[in-house]
Amino acid sequence: MAASLIRLHFHDCFVQGCDASILLDETPTIVSEKTALPNLGSVRGYGIIEDAKRELEKTCPGVVSCADILAVAARDASTLVGGPSWTVKLGRRDSTTASHTLAETDLPGPFDPLTRLISGFANKGLSTRDMVALSGAHSIGQAQCFLFRDRIYSNESDIDAGFASTRRRQCPQEDQNGNLAPLDLVTPNQLDNNYFKNLRQRKGLLQSDQVLLSGGSTDDIVLEYSNSPRAFASDFAAAMIRMGDISPLTGSNGIIRMVCGAIN
Repeated sequence: MAASLIRLHFHDCFVQGCDASILLDETPTIVSEKTALPNLGSVRGYGIIEDAKRELEKTCPGVVSCADILAVAARDASTLVGGPSWTVKLGRRDSTTASHTLAETDLPGPFDPLTRLISGFANKGLSTRDMVALSGAHSIGQAQCFLFRDRIYSNESDIDAGFASTRRRQCPQEDQNGNLAPLDLVTPNQLDNNYFKNLRQRKGLLQSDQVLLSGGSTDDIVLEYSNSPRAFASDFAAAMIRMGDISPLTGSNGIIRMVCGAIN
């Protein structure tokens, strides 16, 4: 679940800020982010966050927000799969609203060109370097066939032929949309810099992965991370802290939800 928990925190912070809005279920007054296209059928981990919340409510009721639980869970997920650790800032509060609309527009997509990835992260106060470092989270986790099908059947020069052939076995040109493939074939369960080494071999699974090494402004960062596990780990941790700082609700803003999926 490590990749899913990191992604859950990321998909929360990019929509309304790090306010646990992604956890709210559908109600007559809330259009849930869970059903937005980038989340539907692919975001997981809600139950883990609810389990953690339930335990915390037994010990210190009404104190720890669901937004903070998401941030800590992402950090712990990283460390449990060999990635870096960092000190998580705490004190976020939970939103009483969600935005299905923003979830449809503000989250980066697997087909985005480099310019859109850079601008999308910049809009959230994150640098190009932060964007490349955070993309390294694709060192773990899996993607569904329909998200990389066009790439592996494109016969373009930016994909290794053998890699494309291997991926086609589990992803036919039609049907089997939900078939999964690891984003990093080499160490799929280890958060490391192999993701960047793969890009050098034209073995990025998603178009939005390979575009980071395509003759553009991010090439040098990819090469640096592929050569230095330490540089990647350090920058990933720093970028996760900055991501966790996106528009938090603090002070008297927001609430502390008793259950993460609903407003008190």
